[in-house]
Amino acid sequence: MNDRVAIIGIGWSGFRPITPEYSYKELMYEAAQRAYNDAGLDPRRDIESFITVAEDFHEGTSIFDEYTPDQLGAVLKPMHTISGDGLHGLATAYMLIKTGQFSTIALEGHSKASNMLSHAGITAYAQDPILNRPLRLNTHFIAGMEMNRYLHDTNTTHEQCAQVVVKNRRNALDNPSAPYGANLSVEDVLAGPSLSYPLGKRETAQYSDGAVVMVLANEETALALSDSPIWVLGAGWSNDSPSLENRDWSSAFYTQDAAQFAYRQAGIRNPLEAIDFAEVDDQYAYKELQSLEALGFFSPGGAGPAVTNGFTDRDGPLPVNISGGCLGTGNLLDANGLAKTLEVVLQLRGEAGPRQLDEVYIGLAQSWRGVPTASGAVAILAN
Repeated sequence: MNDRVAIIGIGWSGFRPITPEYSYKELMYEAAQRAYNDAGLDPRRDIESFITVAEDFHEGTSIFDEYTPDQLGAVLKPMHTISGDGLHGLATAYMLIKTGQFSTIALEGHSKASNMLSHAGITAYAQDPILNRPLRLNTHFIAGMEMNRYLHDTNTTHEQCAQVVVKNRRNALDNPSAPYGANLSVEDVLAGPSLSYPLGKRETAQYSDGAVVMVLANEETALALSDSPIWVLGAGWSNDSPSLENRDWSSAFYTQDAAQFAYRQAGIRNPLEAIDFAEVDDQYAYKELQSLEALGFFSPGGAGPAVTNGFTDRDGPLPVNISGGCLGTGNLLDANGLAKTLEVVLQLRGEAGPRQLDEVYIGLAQSWRGVPTASGAVAILAN
């Protein structure tokens, strides 16, 4: 078993609402070339295995890893698809390297959401085909029900959810890769169009196209190639019930379980003391609050007041979603977890530009696979 695993190369492309000049393969190729140049590796010679995270329903094709070798430089190399979020792919790469069978792995995730005519119609196929799909439950309708239950059970207010939007979209103004930056007030958010009570359109992340590629390596390779390896201290994932009828609707237990898994590996007992900043899921604004509580940063109902009081602002004790989150950079579908990880890596390297935080050493990335799943993952990274 190798002692440690590190991220030694990162690359990304797109992060825009629409990319008519690119195919998904071209987005992936550009991101891959940047990642390989960053790592100082030739994929045809130096990368031993490849992972892509993709959902066949999003792609419109099955066995998606058959469509990725050319642009990743993976021809005639081991390659497979993880049908999950980007952090599930990161955990897989981490485990493969820990076995000692591989010294370098390339991990890819992408979104070409602008190619999809009906996001809700595609997502509906993830619902239970007997109990739920015949009801024609819209994706946002399910999120609205969960938000309503979360607000009720935790005494969180709609205004506190709106403050998440204000914070994240303001943070996005300092991120060149975030197309949805804006200066909004809580009143602006609450006055926006409604999607499904109490969920509003401005509390929902809009879609983006983009690709992220990362190169992971074992300790010996990382120290030989990189002056600034970012070490994976822990990675965890968990699934709650796939059925809408028998899951908890106010708490993200899957995130709680995934976090405890990652904390144990990283030797973290008190995340609020150990972790300097976090990038967490905010596909819907209430999910950021729910996720922060599940991660153990706040007790149930405690995240809303913390956001309102500036605790999670850039200059607060726990900066959250400095990148702008999904609300600022856009919903990148299965690449959301890698986009969160990308921001953590940039911050830990000191390469985040105008949004760079001071003196950060340990960061957390957390993701959720989206409605109707109760599936998530957590990664702890350090410099």
